[in-house]
Amino acid sequence: MDSSVEARLLAICRVHRLKPIGGAPGVTAIDKRAAEGPVKVHRLGLFADVQADRKHHGGADKALYAYSHEDAEHWAAKLGREVLPGLFGENLRTKGIETTGAFIGERWRIGSKVEIEVTMPRVPCVNFATHMEEPQWVKRFAEEGLVGAYFRVLKTGTIEAGDAVELLYRPTHGVTSGRWFTERSADDAQILLDSAAAGEFKMAPGLRLNAMKALQRSADLHTRA
Repeated sequence: MDSSVEARLLAICRVHRLKPIGGAPGVTAIDKRAAEGPVKVHRLGLFADVQADRKHHGGADKALYAYSHEDAEHWAAKLGREVLPGLFGENLRTKGIETTGAFIGERWRIGSKVEIEVTMPRVPCVNFATHMEEPQWVKRFAEEGLVGAYFRVLKTGTIEAGDAVELLYRPTHGVTSGRWFTERSADDAQILLDSAAAGEFKMAPGLRLNAMKALQRSADLHTRA
């Protein structure tokens, strides 16, 4: 985060229309557009938004997905087209505060009341690729590593584009959303587990499962060596 720039919320994005897809649940809510005026935030996300596939893209630990203006500008330059708020399916477009570089477990305040906590990185999927209509999009997005972050809602309330975004708390473990997505190392898995055990943050069950898998992979490699 650049301390010389006041962090703020550029846009709040909700579903524009449900797009049909093959397989369950039959539709995706990835097509999001910037909303006008104040928007209520509840425990499962934005009022009037939709999470079509809550098994993979919703629930309390993925209530909100945030993507930064800075990362979007990087993609705009690479793609040669504007990356409007909501194009990547994000609920929040920020400026002046890291999303990919956010520490897992850090907490933000948006506006005067709403508080949210980083839970895990976004993992690109085939619906994202279909929506973007870019060749090999999942591979390209993953290789770039600018994945943004999912958040849980700690305090509900109302937010509006232009609201200040304040970093309230940052755990000491140093593992960012982007680093965990890109590396998912056994060392970082243990660091996250230890940090959660020490009470620095509440570890999402999905993240804990992935951390345990990373440790098991490392143990298996050492056993075979």
